[in-house]
Amino acid sequence: MTTVFITAIGGDVAQGVARVIREARPDWRIVGSDIGDRHAGGHFVDRLLLAPAANDPAYPNWLADRLAEERAEFCIPMNEAEIARLVTLPSTLPSSTRLVTAGAAAVTVAGDKVETARFLSHIGLPAPWVAEGIEDIPTDGLPCICKPRSGAGSRSVYVCTTLDEARFLAQRHPGAMFQELLLPDDAEVTVAVFRDAKGRTALLQMQRRLFGGATGWAEVIDDPAVTKQCHSIAEALGLRGALNVQLRRTAHGPRVFEINARFSSTALMRHRLGFSDVIWTLDDLDGLPVVVTAPAPGQRIARIQDAVILPPALFESTT
Repeated sequence: MTTVFITAIGGDVAQGVARVIREARPDWRIVGSDIGDRHAGGHFVDRLLLAPAANDPAYPNWLADRLAEERAEFCIPMNEAEIARLVTLPSTLPSSTRLVTAGAAAVTVAGDKVETARFLSHIGLPAPWVAEGIEDIPTDGLPCICKPRSGAGSRSVYVCTTLDEARFLAQRHPGAMFQELLLPDDAEVTVAVFRDAKGRTALLQMQRRLFGGATGWAEVIDDPAVTKQCHSIAEALGLRGALNVQLRRTAHGPRVFEINARFSSTALMRHRLGFSDVIWTLDDLDGLPVVVTAPAPGQRIARIQDAVILPPALFESTT
């Protein structure tokens, strides 16, 4: 029996990935871990473990021991901090476990939004301007975006209309950066990018509406300019596996503003549409043939709510 170990299972992204695997590979065993217990992660896995934080010195050895005990064939880290740490320490994991990431280059570029902008410019793609401090905001740069330099998804993103607002947000959110505001705001696209060991690339473009910081509604589109840019990104990063590109279709063409070097929150939505990049990534790592399908443009999909009553005890502490 194949065992998959998914970290940060308390989050919606990891739970979506677990649901995809459960639907596509019902005979597989899923083990999940998380640092907290107030979530429904245990509902989606066969075993749930309480984990130390990614910045805990004991974390790499803890994870290596758990992967060995569970005889996990795959480890899918879902938290940016875990991904960044593990991609530099692959030798600490059991040799029988394959670490599922987009690769060191993608993790480095995606982990720093300033570095993302530099990378895009380096490979010849138009990118929104970025500023590490208020003094670097262009004179005609307002309104603009203030957001964390790393992580956070679509949370803690603010629009600054004046320099006073920018100063206030910079003080309130140390380490934040500023970025060009791309318009129109109803032309945002999330793109799933999959690339296999042979360099074959497949994309799913979804024009979306955000609800609570996550994609709540989406329509499949096929913009050749978006395709060209995303192929360039995948090739430049030497991608093997999957990542997520976020952009807006402006009057001057597509403008990428973020890259996420992991499966994104639309993993389950994509799977339901027939774009199963989670399963394709695992099959490709397993040396199995991958048959890619392309959902037809015009299809629409929406996220729904659900609720589950949890049993009294879910976690097994191994710390």
